[in-house]
Amino acid sequence: MTVPPGPRLPAALQGLAFLLAGPRFIERCRARYGDAFTLRITGLGTLVVLLDPADVKTAFTAPPGTLDAGEANKPIEILLGSRSLLVLDGEEHMRQRKLMLPAFHGERLQRYRGLIDELAEDMLDRWPVGEPFALLGEMQQLTLEIILRVVFGVDDAARHAALRDRIRVLVRYAASDVTGVRYALRAFGTLRHWKAFARAHERADALIYDEIARRRAAPTGGDDVLSLLLGARDEDGRAMTDRELRDELVTLLIAGHETTATGLAWAFELLVRHPRAMAALADEARAGESERYAGAVAQEALRLHPPVGMMARRVRRPIVVAGHEVPPGVRLVPGIPLVNRHTATYPEPHEFRPERFLDHGPDSYAWIPFGGGIRRCIGASFAQLEMRRVLQVVARRAQLVPAAAPDRPVRRAIVFPPRHGARVVLVERRPRPVSTTTLEAA
Repeated sequence: MTVPPGPRLPAALQGLAFLLAGPRFIERCRARYGDAFTLRITGLGTLVVLLDPADVKTAFTAPPGTLDAGEANKPIEILLGSRSLLVLDGEEHMRQRKLMLPAFHGERLQRYRGLIDELAEDMLDRWPVGEPFALLGEMQQLTLEIILRVVFGVDDAARHAALRDRIRVLVRYAASDVTGVRYALRAFGTLRHWKAFARAHERADALIYDEIARRRAAPTGGDDVLSLLLGARDEDGRAMTDRELRDELVTLLIAGHETTATGLAWAFELLVRHPRAMAALADEARAGESERYAGAVAQEALRLHPPVGMMARRVRRPIVVAGHEVPPGVRLVPGIPLVNRHTATYPEPHEFRPERFLDHGPDSYAWIPFGGGIRRCIGASFAQLEMRRVLQVVARRAQLVPAAAPDRPVRRAIVFPPRHGARVVLVERRPRPVSTTTLEAA
């Protein structure tokens, strides 16, 4: 059994280069070793980085029991919990996934459209006219409010505000550059940073468990995710436990907030520098008959700037990939940004061209901002709906221009937002539509 060639630096130095240089380090390795190469990083072990869509397909379509994604995601268990969908494998993962899928697909998904529009209109009404501001922070506030309403559907204003404030603290930890360090030092509970982190979890958990108990005692029958999960049953008639509910809710709140906000910030950062694309989006939004161009803009923005840079699969049984029989224990790591810009799939891969997705959807293995296979992000359809709706609301009413030079990605934990937050100026704000549809449960 073998792995592809890669740098011969000591594992500690490779880890440092990966931490500090990130995408630049991966690009240099690709230039020297090709579309598959091996890194050895202290704390993570041996990683085989895959950049060719054909090799990504091999990883995403591997037979059951060959690769474990949950085991590879163990470092984020400290944030999400041991029953999170992201850290489960095998039958446990499939059970939880089947219970959660109905909340994010089909007709039920479309019920959230009015809620998203209403909250996006509220956000736009608050923007200052003629003054530079960062879109990233605005999108973070918006997507947190949306996901809180979708997940909990809490009517009581005080309870909703308390949930928002406590979840916001957890989100800050999730986006912290030293999350990995805290994970490595998790045994040292006396460390000040760890104690603050633990207190933040306890305060959020108290409200979440209380809300679960309240709903069990008096089911609302609402359209929010918590109501749906409380009523879900697996093939044996079993419901989700309080711990399972808590971990899945926290996963949805954290994973479904920061990443979508980052995708939206990048979409507008690109649009304000491509007036023709912005005009085409605005024309579609004002016509109100289609989301086709908005969908293409979202897909192209996520292709160029996927919020998350990598994912991992831990090899359980030997697998042949990139011409090598990779042994157990190695992590297969598709490099999302470079896969999304592979020249074999995308002519002029660094150019912002939403039109490339108008005639056909993205390739499942060459466009992977949401992962793929049976581990594809469960909220992918919701995130894309959210992006389409926010893009149209803003394009219909706002004239935006850039307030700074083109922004660049910066790593914050595992997310890559615009370094300066995608700064813009609102030149003109058109009147809000006379009526907007709201989600009755909101």
